[in-house]
Amino acid sequence: MSTDSLSPQDALVAVMIAVSVADGEMTDSELDTIRGVIGHLPAFLGYDTDRIGLVTGIVGEIFDDEDGIDALVGLVAQALPEHLAETAYAVACDVAAADGAVAMTELKLLEILRHDLSVGRLAAAAIERGARARYQKMTPR
Repeated sequence: MSTDSLSPQDALVAVMIAVSVADGEMTDSELDTIRGVIGHLPAFLGYDTDRIGLVTGIVGEIFDDEDGIDALVGLVAQALPEHLAETAYAVACDVAAADGAVAMTELKLLEILRHDLSVGRLAAAAIERGARARYQKMTPR
């Protein structure tokens, strides 16, 4: 699969993987969240999960470049239909929140995604609040 042929579902997977590795580490909780999202969201109906490894490789290759984040977000924006922009931001926020700590590199990537996918500030705030609520632990930090 070449980097110019991401399907919309691949683009959603790429966003989740990118947020997960943005801080240099993919935690078990982030990986579990990615699997759960793919397994449950209607946007992934019929998705061939064997493609996850290919998408992971593409994200890794792109992130090796100096302008990797911008290149990845551009590729995602190109592959995603407009109506899935908020979905992409939502799954990115879920992965960022999954391990209970959002690193500055993850926040920066989320900011770039929000801007480049044209997710409005109010929608983004609601999505972020929802992710935070979904991933709260029983005991406060």
